[in-house]
Amino acid sequence: MIYLVEDNDVVRDSLAGMLKELANVQVAGVASTELEATEWLLGHPDEWQMAVVDLFLLQGSGLGVLSSCANRKPTQKVVVLTNYATTDIRRRALALGADAVFDKTNELDKFLAYCTASRLSTA
Repeated sequence: MIYLVEDNDVVRDSLAGMLKELANVQVAGVASTELEATEWLLGHPDEWQMAVVDLFLLQGSGLGVLSSCANRKPTQKVVVLTNYATTDIRRRALALGADAVFDKTNELDKFLAYCTASRLSTA
């Protein structure tokens, strides 16, 4: 199960559809702010296998969400999916504990392959 942290409704809905259709995974929930995401992820530690986090949110930052997941289970992944996957952003996200960083504009295939390879449950 994936938890999506994305403030753009169109992008969020598109990602959810792609994940279900192409990677055969379900979305456990969504958030558009750092606070919303952090509260859900920490409050539901057994209900997600991967968090997919954008950096720019309606309130707060995806980097804050990433930091809040530092003590997650070893089987849980946190992936940054952003339009701003510069070398510096990648380095910073990985230093904060991201398992992977993908660019929305040109690495969606790699992102979907990563999700598929992670063998996320569909239940």
